[in-house]
Amino acid sequence: METQSFQVRDRDLTEADRERYLAAPTLAVDTETMGLIPHRDRLCLVQLCDPQGYVTALRITLGQTEAPHLKKVLEAAKPLKVFHFARFDLATLSYHLGITVKPVFCTKIASKLARTYSPRHGLKEVVNELVGVELDKSAQSSDWGNINNLSLGQLSYAANDVRYLIPVYQRLQDMLEREGRWELAQECFATIATFVKLDLLQYTNIFDH
Repeated sequence: METQSFQVRDRDLTEADRERYLAAPTLAVDTETMGLIPHRDRLCLVQLCDPQGYVTALRITLGQTEAPHLKKVLEAAKPLKVFHFARFDLATLSYHLGITVKPVFCTKIASKLARTYSPRHGLKEVVNELVGVELDKSAQSSDWGNINNLSLGQLSYAANDVRYLIPVYQRLQDMLEREGRWELAQECFATIATFVKLDLLQYTNIFDH
């Protein structure tokens, strides 16, 4: 299924999608789920976008446990995968599809390190400031589980969540390098996998006093 600005696939990427994304230097990735607890709430949609704006929305069916083409892309040493709040997306991809994503850039962490002048680090605020686009988040809290009947509004929302991530990543990298925080950001990104493991084992606040 195709729309004017993005493709919708079922269960897995096509081979052509896989090869296109593997050839990209960077890849924006996001997920839509039924809630925020991977053990309880199922994964419904995985969205990807390359630097040319080629967006794919991949519908994950009820009970699905693997997506081989997607796994190959997300576990490959290249491209760099760009997420906003990578900790959650990596946990849900690991729990539901057995995918260990690498390497990773998290725009939420990068924003908190670079944009210390602002207390607002949600995707909408970051995209608005750094790219000059006002995201419509009205479909954020909606029924993503009805994957065969997702509205155009839901699909457009999902596509926009990845469409602007690569420009945001580029702007944040420039800011981090300018402010001497790029190496610190890299160290932070390297810890995400450990936090994902802790989250999936349902540990909470182990670093508290």
